[in-house]
Amino acid sequence: MADTNDVKEHLKGIVQNLPSCPGCYQYLNEKGTIIYVGKAKNLKNRVSSYFLKEVPNNKTRMLVSKIRDIKYIVVKTETDALLLENNLIKRYKPHYNVLLKDDKTYPSICITNEYFPRIIKTRKIIKGAGTYFGPYSHIQNLYAVLDLINKLYEIRTCKLSLTKDNIEKKKFKACLEYHIHKCKAPCIGNQTREQYMKDIDEIKSILTGNVKNVSQLLYDEMTTLAEEMRFEEAQRIKEKFELVENYRSKSEVVNASIHNVDVFSIETNDDVAYINYLHITKGSINQAFTFEYKKKLNETEEELLELGIVEMRERYKSNSKEIIVPFAIHLEMDDVCFTVPQRGEKKHLLELSIMNVKQYKVDRLKQADKLNPEQKKTRILKEIQETLHLEKIPAHIECFDNSNISGSDAVAACVVFKMGKPSKQDYRKFHIKTVVGPDDYASMKEVVRRRYTRLTEENTPLPDLIITDGGKGQMEVVRQVIEDELQLHIPIAGLAKDNRHHTSELLFGFPIQTIGVKQNTAVFHLLENIQDEVHRFAITFHRDKRSKSQIKSALDDIPGIGVRRKQELLKTFKTITKIKMASLEELTKVVGESVARNIKEKLK
Repeated sequence: MADTNDVKEHLKGIVQNLPSCPGCYQYLNEKGTIIYVGKAKNLKNRVSSYFLKEVPNNKTRMLVSKIRDIKYIVVKTETDALLLENNLIKRYKPHYNVLLKDDKTYPSICITNEYFPRIIKTRKIIKGAGTYFGPYSHIQNLYAVLDLINKLYEIRTCKLSLTKDNIEKKKFKACLEYHIHKCKAPCIGNQTREQYMKDIDEIKSILTGNVKNVSQLLYDEMTTLAEEMRFEEAQRIKEKFELVENYRSKSEVVNASIHNVDVFSIETNDDVAYINYLHITKGSINQAFTFEYKKKLNETEEELLELGIVEMRERYKSNSKEIIVPFAIHLEMDDVCFTVPQRGEKKHLLELSIMNVKQYKVDRLKQADKLNPEQKKTRILKEIQETLHLEKIPAHIECFDNSNISGSDAVAACVVFKMGKPSKQDYRKFHIKTVVGPDDYASMKEVVRRRYTRLTEENTPLPDLIITDGGKGQMEVVRQVIEDELQLHIPIAGLAKDNRHHTSELLFGFPIQTIGVKQNTAVFHLLENIQDEVHRFAITFHRDKRSKSQIKSALDDIPGIGVRRKQELLKTFKTITKIKMASLEELTKVVGESVARNIKEKLK
């Protein structure tokens, strides 16, 4: 039973941390064998659906009962996920992918190796039969490209054996395609092989994505026709031009020009390095792994990446002659070149690898945070330390805020956060004693002076970071007290709000600078929580004081009202407003007739 619960918790942790983006997921059994591969537009939603309480059918229930681990690969588009799923299924042949057991594959375009090559659609890849382009996950795209080629070029569609000898012997006659201007009839010698192969070379350029020249020719022709006011012809060329332009934006997963290439990327934190490895075969990913290395010394990213490349290539028997990496390295390998791409399709592949390794790192950190919440707080505080370049981690943070209405009932508050969590027993409230009128700067000076003079006299530990709920002015008056008056060395930061009263800026240093902190990050949420907490604490204290002062001013000057009678009145009527509304008879029951008359007279 314990083992079953452990498996459930393990799978639940993975599912909860899945990204909401396109990709492929793989289910593994207790032996580590892949038993199912699926694709998803949203990985988290799709995989979560398998673990609902009511699983839809017996097959799915059986599959879920066998799952012991989940792996996944993120991609950029749903099309990429579709192609990757196909490659993974053909590679691993998972037991539960029953609908794909016939090994049906996606179609490709083939330029045959004949004397006058044909251009055909095929699902079979026959070595030596021709040059293949694809595969195409959407048949509409394939037909659009073929239609474009047919409109741009008059290429033969017949299956005749057009050898040089057969043409010279005049074994063939021109067919209907020639008469309707769909073919130039090389079968009867109307088109030379040189002319024909020139068109084939341009078609190869289109199929490999190198269509800039073809696109420019179409654009020039379209412009010329429009200037000659031949608008119908210009519109037809425009449609061809748009087809070419649409075809130019191809997915890196379907680019067959990149073959037998390794791609590596790396992400690190304090003590761990994550390295992603992709192997590309004929434009498709057929291997994708992310490894985790525990740092033992202060190794550089270059050293770790070199270690990963050597180990992974040996482990997975890679013989790729090209390795794509994110930065230059000094590793030398026989007959292998290292590429740091700046643009183009190889750059896209590197970005895909980086996306996978970053997602893996995020997932690992989330899992670690769930197992050890204290570790998460420590990591967040280390980020604050690095962002502000502090000498030590800000384990003890104190934040101040003032509260008053036109200077009346002025108070201040100090909240304390230790290891990223509020330490409420250390919160402190302050009545402003020396400031007259609404002067926030003077109030802040008084409170900070009182707070740290006392901590110093009592030899109590000082905070690692002081935060003011305010901008540059508040920070400066705190600095004057801390550094100039008390001769203390405590880092000071400020949290400013926008016109909608939302936390917007982190200020630090003297001269004061704005520090960029991305919203929706753990660091930002901690700072926002500190600011909201000190504001709440100060406002609550101010309201309590104002309420007491209102009661004092209303009852304390009435003859016959002492502490005991005031308590009895408030216990009976709760508020000053209800005391005012009470009848003479109701008041008499509590304090006697003569005092009741005094109350009615004073509160009239």
